[in-house]
Amino acid sequence: MQKIVQTLKSNLIFLLMVLPGALWLILFFYIPVFGNVVAFKDYHITGEGFIDSILNSKWVGFDNFRFLFSSKDAFIITRNTILYNLGFIFLGLVVSVGIAIIFSELRSKRMVKLFQTSILFPYFLSWVIISFFTDAFLNIDKGLINHLLQSFGIKEMNFYADTTIWPAFLLFMGVWKGFGYNSVMYYATIMGIDPTYYEAATVDGASKWQRIKNITIPQLAPLITVLTILAVGNIFRADFGLFYQIPHNAGQLYSVTNVIDVYVYNGLTKSGDIGMTAAAGLYQSVVGLILVVISNLIARRIDKNSALF
Repeated sequence: MQKIVQTLKSNLIFLLMVLPGALWLILFFYIPVFGNVVAFKDYHITGEGFIDSILNSKWVGFDNFRFLFSSKDAFIITRNTILYNLGFIFLGLVVSVGIAIIFSELRSKRMVKLFQTSILFPYFLSWVIISFFTDAFLNIDKGLINHLLQSFGIKEMNFYADTTIWPAFLLFMGVWKGFGYNSVMYYATIMGIDPTYYEAATVDGASKWQRIKNITIPQLAPLITVLTILAVGNIFRADFGLFYQIPHNAGQLYSVTNVIDVYVYNGLTKSGDIGMTAAAGLYQSVVGLILVVISNLIARRIDKNSALF
């Protein structure tokens, strides 16, 4: 006991530094876990507060989950969520790593900073703001594209009713907004690679592509693996702002834009079924945990040093 107290005293300054983050995790991540019980109840709000509402709500077991999956849209929202996220993971990885490698090959550090600032800017924009920009191009009455089509004598298009363009457009928007942030992490890792590796490869006559292939990419592999595992864990979660704000929640586009998060939001605002919403959230979390564990086991079998845990 005395040794523990001594250890705490000697590391007091570090514990105080960690304290705000630890409190944040406890308040917003660990305590809310107990609220998952709502997913198994027919939750009704009473006048005595949240805890009293839980205690006095009727147990319904897995009825909320049955309601979620009995919908005719269950297959569509699950398919869209998974396929879009797979596209974001693959395309985002290729673009981010490619941009980071290009930056590392640029000699002018001033240009690198300029380009990094330019591609990082979209990451800090809200999807609400971006939706106004996209609507300025796609609006059937005042959109720039339809004005150009009319000037050439071509009939205007109702983009918010045409499902053919939206899968590619949403993939583009998702990658465009996030690749700048991810490329910065990969670029920082590349800058940390020992330059003697490249010097030795140059002396041996290796071309630029051979140096990238045999030095840069293998050195990035652990970071790529960790970020991919984390991304796979969120494969059942969609970017709500992207899929709700950009298509303006247009009903004609539900077959290609409706994902689990948007479906839950629409269901909650229309029916107020909190139990079903909690069931969907718990479903996403459990599946995400399983996918993280499976992805980590696969990574561990390939390379133990690249595994997350």
